[in-house]
Amino acid sequence: MELQQLRYVVAVAETRNFTRAAERCRVVQSALSHQIAGLERELGARLFERTSRRVRLTTAGEAFLPAARECLEAADRARAEVAAVAGEIRGRLAVGAIPTVAAVDLPVALRDYRRRHPRVHITLTSAGSDDLIERVRRGEVDVAFLGLPPRAEPKGVRGRRLGGGELVAVVAPDYPRAEEETDLRSLADEPFIDFRAGAAGRVQSDEAFAAAGVRREVPFEVSSAELMVDLVRQGLGVGMLPAAYAPRFADLRVIRLRDAPTRVEHLIWDSRPSPAATAFLDLLAAGGAPGPAGRHLTPDDSPADRPDSTK
Repeated sequence: MELQQLRYVVAVAETRNFTRAAERCRVVQSALSHQIAGLERELGARLFERTSRRVRLTTAGEAFLPAARECLEAADRARAEVAAVAGEIRGRLAVGAIPTVAAVDLPVALRDYRRRHPRVHITLTSAGSDDLIERVRRGEVDVAFLGLPPRAEPKGVRGRRLGGGELVAVVAPDYPRAEEETDLRSLADEPFIDFRAGAAGRVQSDEAFAAAGVRREVPFEVSSAELMVDLVRQGLGVGMLPAAYAPRFADLRVIRLRDAPTRVEHLIWDSRPSPAATAFLDLLAAGGAPGPAGRHLTPDDSPADRPDSTK
């Protein structure tokens, strides 16, 4: 069994097509098919069902695929560790972030990182905090930026609080009420646009309204801040966004809240970060990534020398 055979299996499984898999692996299709057939003979089981219309994993293939990915990741990790000893950072850096991350200017951080370490393959995933925590646990994401209610802590990962902030209400430009500051009770009768119930991005708002002793209606549940903003622009309801993030949408009116919900942003990473991930954490620790309004993160903001938060 060879690593190249494992790469071919993973490529076919992900593309569900031998031709596209061969193009991804930069080999002719006949060579890829020959290698997979040889692996199937060695294993004594077919990994794929092939018809004229589709390619799909067999039961044996579904059992084989996770182990194949683990082997390839271990091989890549081994190469990266050896290169790091020689002073070269290579491999992959998988970053995850909530859509409303504000404590770090993430595009600038990724730009600076790529300039310093051009041989690292960088990917970015945008998702909710709960999903990102699970992806870091599974090793699919190396480093992630979260937003959680003040009392919540990510479990099963290492991490560091980056800072907290209040949420503000955002409304359409022609919103009829004129106040620039109010409280949650005065907004309770308005329809709201928010993330799905139970999501980390929603919990802090629900808890704040509960603490204020009022109930609100959320007829529009969204999965992204962009869709929330689009619905707010149409006057369909009131949105809730971090105060440091809301100014990105200059056409919306911002209403400050005296009893505002709050959230805390976290940086989390795997218990054994790769050389590429460690270099990214080092960049943040060195002040290479500006936060809101150009404020650079200091070593105290960074997790590089901090104990983990695996409470």
